[in-house]
Amino acid sequence: MSAVSEEPGRTRGWAAGLLRWLSLRLRLMLVFGLVALAAAVSASGIAYWLNRDAVLTRTQDAALDEFRKALKEDTDPLPALPTRSELQDAADRMSDNTQKYEVLLVSRTRGGGTSVVASDETLFTLKVVPASLRHAVDEKRAVDSSNKAPYHLYWQRITLDGTPYLVGGAKVNGGGPTGYLLKSLDSERQDLNSLAWSLGIATALALIGSALLAQAAAATVLRPVQRLGEAAHRLGEGQLDTRLQVSGSDELANLSRTFNRTAERLEKRVAELSAREASSRRFVADMSHELRTPLTAITAVTEVLEEEADSLDPMIAPAVQLVVSETRRLNDLVENLMEVTRFDAGTARLVLDDVDVADQVTACIDARAWLDAVELDAERGIVARLDPRRLDVILANLIGNALKHGGSPVRVSVRTDGDEGGELLIRVRDHGPGIPEDVLPHVFDRFYKASASRPRSEGSGLGLSIAMENAHIHGGDISAANSEEGGAVFTLRLPMDASRLASGEEERKNEGGAR
Repeated sequence: MSAVSEEPGRTRGWAAGLLRWLSLRLRLMLVFGLVALAAAVSASGIAYWLNRDAVLTRTQDAALDEFRKALKEDTDPLPALPTRSELQDAADRMSDNTQKYEVLLVSRTRGGGTSVVASDETLFTLKVVPASLRHAVDEKRAVDSSNKAPYHLYWQRITLDGTPYLVGGAKVNGGGPTGYLLKSLDSERQDLNSLAWSLGIATALALIGSALLAQAAAATVLRPVQRLGEAAHRLGEGQLDTRLQVSGSDELANLSRTFNRTAERLEKRVAELSAREASSRRFVADMSHELRTPLTAITAVTEVLEEEADSLDPMIAPAVQLVVSETRRLNDLVENLMEVTRFDAGTARLVLDDVDVADQVTACIDARAWLDAVELDAERGIVARLDPRRLDVILANLIGNALKHGGSPVRVSVRTDGDEGGELLIRVRDHGPGIPEDVLPHVFDRFYKASASRPRSEGSGLGLSIAMENAHIHGGDISAANSEEGGAVFTLRLPMDASRLASGEEERKNEGGAR
């Protein structure tokens, strides 16, 4: 039972899946075609059956009426027990008719036998007449108010050697022979076949016409939809001044007006946001620039104070150390803000050089005195064409973040992925508690703090963000995850040769300047 009920569901699912793969134009044409086909087939079928019934009924009624009259007129002169020759003469007279049917007569003989004669004995014999028809013809009915005669005329359609025939028969009331007719319906069949061909041609023409109408309707309906799709595509690509020409007052025209209003509001909103963002970038850049001059002076003073820390009053020394550390932190923050503004303004550029990656990682660790806390697993001889300063910034931020928030030892591994021209993989793994799952999506966000209870820390909250920007400008990426063995893992992916990216950036810069 379940197998039977599942089959229609699978069929509907297959049909729905097929429709999803068809374009809207093909769907419209398919629907038009199916509707036209259903209408044409229904109309042709009804017309064929009505004409078939009318043709056969007219032919049948004409032949049976003439046979009934001829049977009465040509058998009345016969004696009660006619001879075979008399019966043959009557059959020949009856077969000479306008309906072109053959006649077979059956009568009793004087010897108590049965005489059977036919106008064409090679075609029409008693075996041709169906037994059910003979039985109905010979059956005598009681005469009453509803039945005026004991015998009636009956007919049946049969097929002989592929040709349709009408067979009818009746017994003469009041005594007399039994007569049968055999009329060929081949001409009527040919007429009906011609009608069927005509209706088939009409159906085919209706399908062709429906296809042309569907094409015209699809073009009328889909052309505005296509223009709307193209406009939406341009709008999605950033061409916010895209508008549609609107004509008419139908649903598609209303949709186009709605699109234009939406695009106008979006353009205004984006312009406002762009202006605010540009203003914010200018503010950060100006603030960072203005801070550098007084900060330089403060840094010089703090360096002098740090050198004289041993000779200072013990009560003042902690305050001096605090000023020194906070000044350095403020200096790092200003430098990071300056770097961020360069990325936002699109002025950051690559200065490429051939870099031995193992030596670069070693130099980064050594310059920051991290040799005792970092394990290096780097294959020698891996040379990539990158910006060494920006690679050092990425490594310093990743390793420094691992040392600060993870646990020692921090392991740095350097590998290549693929052949020449492939990718450079640098993994930095710590042995700390790992990164909470809710924090992972935000570790590269600017000023993001994993713990709200520690809004102030030694870092600026920009290190990982700057590392990601430096990876992106190389055409690379950084991902963060937790190791199954414990601790966090940061994976840096960079192209082995960033020359193509740098040349592309230079070309875009030149094009922008030319425009």
